[in-house]
Amino acid sequence: MSSVFGKLLTLTSFGESHGPAVGAVLDGCPPGVAVDAALVQRDLDRRRPGQSAVTSSRREPDSVEIVSGVFEGVTTGAPVAMIVRSLDADPAAYANLKELFRPGHADHAYLAKYGVRDYRGSGRSSGRETVARVAAGAVARALLARAGISVRAGTVQVGSLTADGRDWDVAERNAVRCPDEEAAERMEKAILEAREGGDSLGGVVEILAAGVPAGLGDPVFDKLDATLAHGLLSIGAVKGFEVGDGFASARLHGSEMNDRMSPAGFESNHAGGILGGISTGQPIVLRIAVKPPSSIAKPQTTVDRSGEARDFAVTGRHDPCLCPRVVPVAEAMTCLVLADHWLRQRAVEATRPDPGLTWPPGGRSA
Repeated sequence: MSSVFGKLLTLTSFGESHGPAVGAVLDGCPPGVAVDAALVQRDLDRRRPGQSAVTSSRREPDSVEIVSGVFEGVTTGAPVAMIVRSLDADPAAYANLKELFRPGHADHAYLAKYGVRDYRGSGRSSGRETVARVAAGAVARALLARAGISVRAGTVQVGSLTADGRDWDVAERNAVRCPDEEAAERMEKAILEAREGGDSLGGVVEILAAGVPAGLGDPVFDKLDATLAHGLLSIGAVKGFEVGDGFASARLHGSEMNDRMSPAGFESNHAGGILGGISTGQPIVLRIAVKPPSSIAKPQTTVDRSGEARDFAVTGRHDPCLCPRVVPVAEAMTCLVLADHWLRQRAVEATRPDPGLTWPPGGRSA
C-alpha cells in the first residue's frame, strides 16, 4: 500500500478512521526551520470535524504531539514524527456495513485489491487520513515561508453556486471558507438544505501559491503541474484538477491563451504560473473538483459481499459538503509539493551555470 509521498521531502502517513490514532512522519526537512506543536495545531484546527453546521459533528480535538525531529522550537534534520489520537471514534456505528458495499465508497474496490477491508468508517480510505497531510503540510508551509512562498485556498463553487470575488482574508471568516462573502452565505444555505434533505453537495476549491520563484519543476515526467496534480488528486473525493485557465483553455485561440511578455513583465496568467512543467515566477493558480460526499441519509440500494440486493441508509456523522475541510488539505498538499521541488532546485543550483536572468523586473529565479 502506497503511503509515502515526495522525493526529497517525503511524507509517510499512517492510521485509520476509527483506529486509535493517525499520524505522519516527514523526512528530509532541513534543520533550523521554526516549528512547534502550536504551529501545526493551527492548520489541524482548520481541518478538524465539528467546526460548524456544514461539517461532520464528530468531536475530535485533533491535538498533535510531535515526538521526533523538533528540539527547542526548530527542526533538527531528523524525521519529524507527529501523532494525533482519536478520542471520538465510534466503530460500532459501522457494524451493519460490514457485509455491504456502500455506493460511492471504496468498499468494493478495496476488497477486490487486498482481500480484506477495514469497514470502520472506511478505514485507511477515510478522510481522517488527511490529518497526516495537514500536519506535515504545516511543517512544509514553515519551510516555504523562509523562501517567501505562501499558499492559500478557498471554496469557489458549491453545487451550481459560484464565487466571483477572491478576498482570501474573507475565506477564513465564514463556515464554507469562500473568498466571496455574499457567495458564502448562499453556499452555506444550499449545504444546509442538502443536509436537511438527507443529501450532499460537491464543489470546487481554488488554490493560490504566491511568491513561487521561476525555475521549480522538471520538464518531463516530474513537471511541477504534474506533481501538483498527483498530490491534489490523491486527496479522497477529488475528481478533477486544473491549472490556470484549465479546461476553459480548450475554448480559446492561441492568441488568447498565450501570456504575452513585455519589458514590464507578464501581461496575463492564463497558464497559471507554470509553463513547460516549470514555474514562471507568476502566482500559481490551481483548482480541484470535489465530489459530493458519498455518505448520505437518503435510502439507497446496494449489494452485499454475496451479490444479494440490499436496502440501507447511512447513519453516523458525515459532512454534507467536503469543500470547507478540503481547503486546508489542499493547501497542505500544495505546500508539500512546492517544498519538495524547492529542495530539489537547491541541488540543481549548486552545479548549474549562472543563467544571468534580469527579466521580469523585480522577479527572481529559484
